[in-house]
Amino acid sequence: MSAFSSRRMLGLASTASLCITLAANVAVAQAVPPSGTSAAESADTGEIIVTANKREESLNKVGLTVTAISGAMLAERKITSLQDVASIVPGLSFAPSANNTPILTLRGIGFNESSLGVYPAVSVYVDQAPLPFPVLASHAGFDLERIEVLKGPQGTLFGENSTGGAINYIANKPTRTFRAGGDISYGRFNRLEGNAYISGPLSATMRARLAVSAVNSNGHQISYTRPYDRNGKTSYVTGRAQLDWDPTSAIHLAFSLSAWRDRSEPLAGQFILLQPQTPGDEQPQEVAAPFSPENPRAADWDIGINRPRSNRRFIQPALRADITLAENLTLTSLTSYSRYKQAQTTDGDGSALVVTDLQRDDGFIHSFNQEVRLANGSRAPFRWVLGANYEKSMTFERQLLIYPDNNSFSPGKNFIFQNYQQGHQAIRNYAGFGNIEYDVTDKLTVKAATRYTSSRNRAEICGFDAGDGRIAGLFNFLGTIFTTEPFTPISSTGTFANNCFSLGPKGHPTGVPFTQTLKEHNVSWRAGIDYRVTPTTLFYVNVSRGYKAGSFPILAAATTAQFAPVTQESVTAFEAGIKTSFFNRRAQLNAAAFYYDYRDKQVLTKVADPVFGILDQLRNIPKSRVMGAEADLTVRVAPGLTLGGSVTYLDTSIRKYSGVDYVGTPRNFAGQPLPFAPKWSYGLNADYKMAMPNGGSPFIGVSLNGRSATDTVPGGNTIVAVNSIHTRVLPGLVHPFRTNSFATVDVRFGYEGADQRWSISAFGKNILNKYYWTNVVTASDFSARYAGPPATYGVTIGFKLK
Repeated sequence: MSAFSSRRMLGLASTASLCITLAANVAVAQAVPPSGTSAAESADTGEIIVTANKREESLNKVGLTVTAISGAMLAERKITSLQDVASIVPGLSFAPSANNTPILTLRGIGFNESSLGVYPAVSVYVDQAPLPFPVLASHAGFDLERIEVLKGPQGTLFGENSTGGAINYIANKPTRTFRAGGDISYGRFNRLEGNAYISGPLSATMRARLAVSAVNSNGHQISYTRPYDRNGKTSYVTGRAQLDWDPTSAIHLAFSLSAWRDRSEPLAGQFILLQPQTPGDEQPQEVAAPFSPENPRAADWDIGINRPRSNRRFIQPALRADITLAENLTLTSLTSYSRYKQAQTTDGDGSALVVTDLQRDDGFIHSFNQEVRLANGSRAPFRWVLGANYEKSMTFERQLLIYPDNNSFSPGKNFIFQNYQQGHQAIRNYAGFGNIEYDVTDKLTVKAATRYTSSRNRAEICGFDAGDGRIAGLFNFLGTIFTTEPFTPISSTGTFANNCFSLGPKGHPTGVPFTQTLKEHNVSWRAGIDYRVTPTTLFYVNVSRGYKAGSFPILAAATTAQFAPVTQESVTAFEAGIKTSFFNRRAQLNAAAFYYDYRDKQVLTKVADPVFGILDQLRNIPKSRVMGAEADLTVRVAPGLTLGGSVTYLDTSIRKYSGVDYVGTPRNFAGQPLPFAPKWSYGLNADYKMAMPNGGSPFIGVSLNGRSATDTVPGGNTIVAVNSIHTRVLPGLVHPFRTNSFATVDVRFGYEGADQRWSISAFGKNILNKYYWTNVVTASDFSARYAGPPATYGVTIGFKLK
């Protein structure tokens, strides 16, 4: 084990020791008799409680499609990251990006843009506190009571930017009795992971909880041109402190402080395709570059100053106040502030060359969110919620793009090989919403909800010279060609604000940043009925509409037209489903069918530039549709033995859109499927836990999760013209912008001591070492795959103090 890993192990052991030491102090407070029990401590009735309607309800009584994953399952199956969550939720897709920003797609609804300050189509929350930008959710998955994945537009209660759905992490809460525990795992690639928590009363009215998690591992990626070199090291620590206080019987305050720091190495891609932006200008080193081997550990990247690295930090304080104003009337306030900062270097081309790398990708996010809502009791026949939201966010990203090995570094283009690009957004959103449910009879409930949202996004975007004068000289020259109008030449010195190089509408460098304010408003709504056929069977029908706000890109733009934003998109959803228990509640079946009318889908696509060839641009796809069905079944076959299975079928189609595909060919995309929308996704699970006379329990479990192939870009069925002398493609590859079909197998087994005070287990993920990839990214002349993790395995030792 490396010295660094040894130091990290010592640090984890010290953390666990600290928790045990603190335990003695907190235990003194147990002299105060507990006055109640938290949700996490309630007796196991076999009923799953969720907050999909922003009030605690039984999952089987909620007329929405919700996948709930318990904290026990998350721990047993080592589910910690968004990628892990997507692997076990059919219909949910996770894709990494060259910018180290996650891309989530649910039932075909997603946004394939990876700029730091871009809103998602699948929103993420921790205890209803928003993580409004995807990168903020990187390390929220620890010390959890459960995860709720709400499918379909959730705009009425969770706001815009949830056209695909919402993911709500529910953290374990402070307890009224002393609790402490933790675990430590060691596995392949010298992966060392530690988790610890301590929880209990500080007084008769105050409770606290502290949880920490830390991971360190060697890189699993092997350079295929330098077999001695490794990438993908994981190194992060995350923590959450919570304080619950009941100053009076009518007031409950819950404060939390979450923070993490991540110094992991961003993953590199696998070079599979050379498609020059301007054929004939490709460099000799590009033509000679080897393709990646097809295995899960292969990848390549540049070294030295361009080697992948990151330093990312996040902190979020949040305060929830629940005030009982009268019987069955509660005022709730949710306040949170997110602060994120990054400095990283990423490889964009999947090769040892510097075709397109971000030598610097720095930025920050500041986001304030406030929600206030008023609700009556959950047992009243007429239930309602009225509320308002306010958000103020600021995002900034500055990138140093370098490309000395691509075809831009050629005599015809003034030997350019680097430039800066940056973008700043000032965002303000406010909204008002209402939700009602009325029990017409003891079996029939009607529902309606609406939300009005006003959004404003002021963007300032600029590409500027990196100090060598090459970009400035080239664009000054282009300005003399494309216009006869006099203009002030840009420079490589001075402030960027006077030297933005992108060509404006008049054909010369604008000199000043592209500035535009995008103002939008919308009304989300939902209507539906729930019908309880029997006490254990619920049938529901919903019609809803949700919106996702418009967005500006951060990219290298030859013209200011590439900076134009996409406008808001909408999804109108029609869904019917059933939830039923049978065999004396030993079996649970959930099923749903849905149809989405998808308007103005936002997508990062391509545009043909007369000078630089194929470049990026955001565009709206006017009309698309999604239809499909899903089902999951869980059966307790015998004491200790549980079997489960789930499946989702999707049929997506672009109905109206014409543009340029990823190899530069103009085409009509009508009839093409949406990206990141596999036709089939499925899972099978079996768990067995035996109760021994001594109170201990051996256990074993196995899971299989699979996806069919899916396009990663609109028109991913593109067949590359391999007969072109300017194009090279991985041998045997026909559709480079499509993933493969795959299924992975995970196992776990171990022994849990009496009273669950200790456990030891072994685990394996992707034990068959299946090679698959989840995204294909084009960076200038090269396209690269991002492969899924290889086989991993390890052992875990856990303990609990009660």
